[in-house]
Amino acid sequence: MEKVAIAGVGMKRFGFYPDTSVHDLACDAALAALDDAGLTFADIDAVYVGHIFMPPMTGVRAVKEIGLTGVPIQRVENASATGSACLREAYLAVSGGHYDKVLIVGLDKMTEVLGQTPSNPALEDAILPAAFFAMWATRRMHERGTKPEHLAKIAAKNWNNGALNPMSQRQPKEKVTIEGVLKAGMVSWPLTKMMACPIGDGAAAAVVTRESTAKRLANGRPVVRVLASHLGSEKYERGHLFMGPVVGPAQMSRDAAADLWAQSGLGPEDVHLVQVHDAFVIEELEYYELLGFCKEGEAEACIERGDFEPGGRVPFSTDGGLIARGHPGGPTGLAQIWETVHQLRGTAGKRQVENARVGLCHMMGGGSVCVAHLLGRE
Repeated sequence: MEKVAIAGVGMKRFGFYPDTSVHDLACDAALAALDDAGLTFADIDAVYVGHIFMPPMTGVRAVKEIGLTGVPIQRVENASATGSACLREAYLAVSGGHYDKVLIVGLDKMTEVLGQTPSNPALEDAILPAAFFAMWATRRMHERGTKPEHLAKIAAKNWNNGALNPMSQRQPKEKVTIEGVLKAGMVSWPLTKMMACPIGDGAAAAVVTRESTAKRLANGRPVVRVLASHLGSEKYERGHLFMGPVVGPAQMSRDAAADLWAQSGLGPEDVHLVQVHDAFVIEELEYYELLGFCKEGEAEACIERGDFEPGGRVPFSTDGGLIARGHPGGPTGLAQIWETVHQLRGTAGKRQVENARVGLCHMMGGGSVCVAHLLGRE
């Protein structure tokens, strides 16, 4: 197996682009990643492109905007984990020796599908994500004594992290407070508007290569390796309940973390920053425990101490997470990779985690799947 590295990353800031095609968004992100790697499209051996909401062949059309070289192009789709699944496919292809340099691109324009509803046969079974996560939050409040203030503190942290990220969709001009989050309009109790991710458009990309190639292209920068890669779905157990199509059972995240540790020989104590699927803040709270960064039932105490804030024990959602950076769909998982690569290179600016050497990226996909990667600098 070849060792795999990420030689370049690129993004188009998430937001609203009514006058820009999704192909142009993807092209901007892909060219940024190629430029970051010091490559051109003619150097690329294969492309994996992911999108959720766009019509079939959108990915191929977007790649044509970059160049026509006869390169293999494959679409990947795995709900919110689509971008992360693209990285997984590239990782397997490069580690298996099939390709040397692979471009991965995530793209979507969620604003173009606003207002669409499930077809009539499926409508009676639909539960909106806000309602699902609100039920998850109220259950946690009942079982663990979680307070709205705990949720608001996570949201405020992520909004303020987003203010330091030039690629974040939400960039508040003033510091966001717990009180401000709690006063925001209610979506589904206890979740306010500021505890939920926005809709938007955007693209993100990365160049995945053999480690030896990345070292040749590094130009003095630290090489960021993929230390471990996981893709899993839920499994049946006695008493199994399907908890909804949004994120599936908690065990998927526990299994993902265990697999990352087994592959890498590392553990939670070796990780310096974490990105998670925080479409609603209750998710991030749960993942503190499910990924092994605190024991079951300890998340609230960790929040109160600031364990997962900038300067804390293990900062989470350093770029603002889905809450602030945004969540267009297809590119979200690759936005996590963009942030983590910059953190490990030491180029994250005012949000830089001191001495960051290992980062975990975790994404869930409705259906339900979990994709997770462990990245580390040499």
